[in-house]
Amino acid sequence: MSQTITITNEDILEQVKLSSKIPEIIEEIITRKIIAAAVAEASIKVETEELQKIADQLRVVNKLNTANDTWAWLGKHGLSLEEFEEIVYNTVISRKLAAHLFADKVEPYFFENQLDYTSVVMFEVILDDEDLALELFYAIREDEMSFYDVAHKYIQDTELRRKGGYRGIVRRQDMTPEISAAVFAAKPPQLLKPIITSKGAHLILVEEIIQAELDKKLRSKIILDFFSAWLKQKNNQVEVIRN
Repeated sequence: MSQTITITNEDILEQVKLSSKIPEIIEEIITRKIIAAAVAEASIKVETEELQKIADQLRVVNKLNTANDTWAWLGKHGLSLEEFEEIVYNTVISRKLAAHLFADKVEPYFFENQLDYTSVVMFEVILDDEDLALELFYAIREDEMSFYDVAHKYIQDTELRRKGGYRGIVRRQDMTPEISAAVFAAKPPQLLKPIITSKGAHLILVEEIIQAELDKKLRSKIILDFFSAWLKQKNNQVEVIRN
């Protein structure tokens, strides 16, 4: 026999408190208010087409393919149609404010920090034994073994072993300085001498170095990084009064 449980708004607020989510929610409220004030100050206007575009994107992301899907999703999240429209509006003004504040700063920043956005296609095996790593390096270089053979034998992680140590595309800024310096000095395809770090001896095969291009995706990421830093700074300057 099924049981009926009544949940009130007071129950939800109590659970938010018990879950220690109040600071997080307060920060989100502050952020929303900061954005709204900045949008008003900058006299940023929103067009109907912009709202429709974001609404369509949110529907795709949340797999709301039909009207019934949309109503079910709204019900699950306790949202009215008007509140969904507010989510759409807040998304649009956030993006427009970010572009308004930082679009003209992207190119100078990118060209000044272009090296940080360079990436590499690489394979890697990390060994505990430096002497073994050096021995394997020479064995691969002399065609006594392949890098795949070494990866298959010495990598413990199952998925990484199946991929032959393939790390994919790794950004320069996500590497430690000692590895970055060696990797980006390579002339692909090139097997590097073992690099010693606190994790062990890194045996790395550099397949390709990818020079950064300021495309639409990277431009958006840089704007978002600037905007996030700006919001964090603004949040830290706010004095919160709770009634």
